[in-house]
Amino acid sequence: MAGKLLKGGEYLIAETPCEEVFTPEDFTDEQRQIGETTSQFVENEIIPHLEEIENKNFDLVIEGMQKCGELGLLMMDAPEKFGGLELDKVSSMLVAEKISYAGPWSVTYTAHTGIGILPLIYFGTDAQKEQYLEKVTSGEWIAAYCLTEPGSGSDALGAQATAVLSEDGSHYILNGTKQFITNGGFAQLYTIFAKIDKQHFTAFLVERTFEGLVVGPEEKKMGIKGSSTTQIILDNCKVPVENLLGEKGKGHKIAFNVLNIGRFKLGAGVTGAAKMAMVDGIKYANERKQFNTPIAKFGAISEKIADLMAQIYASESLVYRFAGMLDDKLATIDKGIDNYYEEYLKGIEEFAPECGIAKVFCSEVLAKTVDEVVQIHGGYGFLSEYPVEGYYRNERINRIWEGTNEINRLLIPGMILRKAMKGEMPLQAEAMKAFEALMTPSFEELDESILFVKEKDLIKNLKTLFLILAGAGVQKFMDKIANEQEILMAAADLAIQIFALESAVLRAEKNFGKASERKQELLGAVVKIFAFEAAETAAKASRKGAFYIEEGDTLTMILSGVRRFTKYDASGLLAAKRTLAVAAFEEENYLF
Repeated sequence: MAGKLLKGGEYLIAETPCEEVFTPEDFTDEQRQIGETTSQFVENEIIPHLEEIENKNFDLVIEGMQKCGELGLLMMDAPEKFGGLELDKVSSMLVAEKISYAGPWSVTYTAHTGIGILPLIYFGTDAQKEQYLEKVTSGEWIAAYCLTEPGSGSDALGAQATAVLSEDGSHYILNGTKQFITNGGFAQLYTIFAKIDKQHFTAFLVERTFEGLVVGPEEKKMGIKGSSTTQIILDNCKVPVENLLGEKGKGHKIAFNVLNIGRFKLGAGVTGAAKMAMVDGIKYANERKQFNTPIAKFGAISEKIADLMAQIYASESLVYRFAGMLDDKLATIDKGIDNYYEEYLKGIEEFAPECGIAKVFCSEVLAKTVDEVVQIHGGYGFLSEYPVEGYYRNERINRIWEGTNEINRLLIPGMILRKAMKGEMPLQAEAMKAFEALMTPSFEELDESILFVKEKDLIKNLKTLFLILAGAGVQKFMDKIANEQEILMAAADLAIQIFALESAVLRAEKNFGKASERKQELLGAVVKIFAFEAAETAAKASRKGAFYIEEGDTLTMILSGVRRFTKYDASGLLAAKRTLAVAAFEEENYLF
């Protein structure tokens, strides 16, 4: 990216030229080859065994991981110094997207390559990496991450597991129970969080064979049945002192930094799953006839597909724009410095709001997609012999793990406002400008010769609206706004829609000039459809926020601003939906 590097949350007050965003159309030949290798692996090695994997044949799961390791797909984030590939985030997200086609097996892969091995990569000593990294990047060992407990989920720091140094000082003795541990049943290496002397929240690298580690039975789950989920019970578990990971009492740094990456990777994975589910819906609608007519010909069905296509386009645009933002930031860090990973993680932590946005928006796009695809299938969507029944069950977990969507919604505006209060972002000054705009009538005519000018105007107005509501909220509640969860949730919905819409519009604008006339028509249609939905969602969130924060004349003034700043001329919306749907049914594929 040639322009200014944005900070986390700064998209709300900055204008980004389309040339400065990364889009899927910008994949290099090497990135495309990595994506194709992943797709071929999934098609040849996993999909033929999905039914057996769904029935908990974990030998096949482990075998798949070992084959994955042979292809190098487990070492993408590992440092070159230890035999890893150390690939960019765009490549990493592309693999996460393509792996999602492996259904429940992808859960094992994603947990292993994300929260499973990243703590070791980012925080491990050279000795710890020498001991374990080759094992987990080759697929010889599977890794797991043990943070959640029966009594602490979202409140991770409320963990009760304890660690006490042995009398001879050679071991820590761990006690407690970890809950919902993905890969728990067959992992060989666990990152386990416990409080030393009931006080210092700390991470440990724990081998399966360590005395006192007990693996609980497999949980009976609604979905992702082809993955392992167990309790990990620590019964005076003896962990050598050299297996303390990072620093004593600094386990929160590991937990939260790794979860940021996990949230982002989940965004890429669920985007791939949404594409797969939608294509199944398209193919079924072409085959299924009612009244002697394929149901794809009915407007009620075609509108669903058009809406889903637009949502998935925005999801994909958001994921890869953000991947490019991260790569640009991380490229500024000198790999030769001693504290490289410390600076690297600061770079990622800078974008914690966008990590939450990717997790929430993309997981909810998948939820909408599978729900509508079940509806398109009708009664057959309820039968397990159709893949869509599995999509529906497997989807539900994505809005819960890696921090529930509610927790992430609280974090998104919360982190942005904290930056503003620390003076790291000029949000207060921008909010004052926004209030001036609210009180100043605008009679500016849009220049229709500018590509996507209506959508760009909408984005600008939504940013103004966010600043008005954020400014009003902070003015009324000051630092206590962190306790006003309903207000933060409404602000999050507005912030999420802004980032998603801007990502979609910038991508379409960047690629419009080099697209065929037919593709240009589809780009115009997909942007219009998503912009309409984003405006409606933003309007609802903004009205809620206004009612939650203000009353009297100030409320009336802000509500008038909501009407003004969420106004979007979606003329031709029905024609756009029909254009997009017809193309989808003709190609029986994701169009972008």
